[in-house]
Amino acid sequence: MARILLVEDDPDVRPLLEHILLAEGYDTTATETVVNATALIGQQPFDLVITDVNLPDGSGLRVADAGIAAGLKVLVLTGHGLSLKPGTLAAYDYLLKPIRMPELLEAVRERLSRPEGDAKIVDFPTPKRSN
Repeated sequence: MARILLVEDDPDVRPLLEHILLAEGYDTTATETVVNATALIGQQPFDLVITDVNLPDGSGLRVADAGIAAGLKVLVLTGHGLSLKPGTLAAYDYLLKPIRMPELLEAVRERLSRPEGDAKIVDFPTPKRSN
């Protein structure tokens, strides 16, 4: 099963999210800071990084960027999406809090099922030529 790095500083939310992921069979490692998360990304193999945006020692987007740079898939969580500068989250897959369990699990499954490169290719219809 997939290995997930969960980065969430809220002491009420982190164990709940960790429990949900573990119950689904995901091998989950949880931490609460940018420093710990970026160190773990460099030390352990993960398939997916799930990170909150606001962490006590900085932006979780630094964690997301480190994950992407390491070739990992990333999912960003935030309860402050509407207060962020427009476009801040445009480069990331993200969910707005409060997150419902089915929503989280669907996002995790979808993210993990994407082929490498993450590009979703949309075929545009070829115009038919009239003779």
